[in-house]
Amino acid sequence: MPPTMAGAERWKRDPIRYLMFALIASFFVWYYNFSQSAQRLLPDINPRSVLQPEPGRLHIVVTGGAGFIGSHAAMVLTQAGHAVTVLDNLSRGNAGALRTLRDMTPARRFRFLRVDLGERGAVCAALQRVRPRPDLVMHFAAVAYVGESMRDPLQYYKNVTVNTVNVLDCMAAAGIKQLVYSSTCAVYGNPESLPVTEATPPKPINPYGQSKLMAEEVIRWYARSQPDFKSIILRYFNVYGSDPAGRLGEYPRPELRAQARISGACMDAALGLVPSLTVKGTKHPTKDGTCVRDYIHVMDLISAHVAGMGRLANPPPLYNIGTGRGVSVKEFVDACKKVTGRNIQVIYQEEARPGDYAEVWSDVAKINNELGWRANYTDIEEGLRHAWNWRLEHPDGY
Repeated sequence: MPPTMAGAERWKRDPIRYLMFALIASFFVWYYNFSQSAQRLLPDINPRSVLQPEPGRLHIVVTGGAGFIGSHAAMVLTQAGHAVTVLDNLSRGNAGALRTLRDMTPARRFRFLRVDLGERGAVCAALQRVRPRPDLVMHFAAVAYVGESMRDPLQYYKNVTVNTVNVLDCMAAAGIKQLVYSSTCAVYGNPESLPVTEATPPKPINPYGQSKLMAEEVIRWYARSQPDFKSIILRYFNVYGSDPAGRLGEYPRPELRAQARISGACMDAALGLVPSLTVKGTKHPTKDGTCVRDYIHVMDLISAHVAGMGRLANPPPLYNIGTGRGVSVKEFVDACKKVTGRNIQVIYQEEARPGDYAEVWSDVAKINNELGWRANYTDIEEGLRHAWNWRLEHPDGY
């Protein structure tokens, strides 16, 4: 009898042994998949290193540095000679972005620590442990989906407002006295007149905008009690695009695709990762019925944050970051279809997304005049082309 047949006969005569073999094989399959997931979580990077910024540069803590915006900030800062410590719990960001930053940056200028800002003890321990002592915190970390905030408001008040309290508390304990706070135009809600200026009364209509406004107020009140504390608050509009050199990009993780930015959703549809692109809200009082937004390129957004580092004050100054031009969602989608060259099926849904405001764009005169900052990437197609080129090179993400 051939050996394989003899083996099969033995398994038939001994079902217990067969069952044990099946269980062991199942365990190894599970362990392999689990270990692959664990690898994607990424261990801390240079956790005990003493970072070395270039002469005259700073050691900057970037919260949310694994996210789309935060990772671009970490890249720009390290390239300018600053040392960067990223704090991120990887609940929304991409570990692949951190690997890319690690690979492109000298070890002496980059560190990543997996820290949840909701765990005050861990945040304080991290800020007090890292060396050299950080000079400044650039606070990006936040959940940031309007629809999700309507369904789960408590998550937003905890993640945005309470976590900002934790950051400030731990900054004080570590002796860090400078903050750049990344806020949002969602605080304005549905403004009575356009474009919005920094004097436009904030009237948020969703928990995301309200939680950000509350965090701003926390910063202002804290600054009043700490004369040597300096900060700046930057309210940015709708972010899109990616690094023009193709090193970093926007990749909405599969479990977050349903809530992704319109730019990421369009790219997903163009790549066939989702069957169609749904535009929610076609009866707004706008030029074509869809929402109108001020789309700001991620690299312009980061350059505004860098410019803001030189204007920290007490009380904290406030600036809008945008292009000064409103673009409808339909116009944005048409530009995306043109750039990708793909036959994207677009479904226009009359019902608006809960918590959405109809129209908002920025008056950028204040930041232009006082910080000397201007958006460089004002052509929507150019910015979308940056994003599309990165997605073509990374169809499955990092």
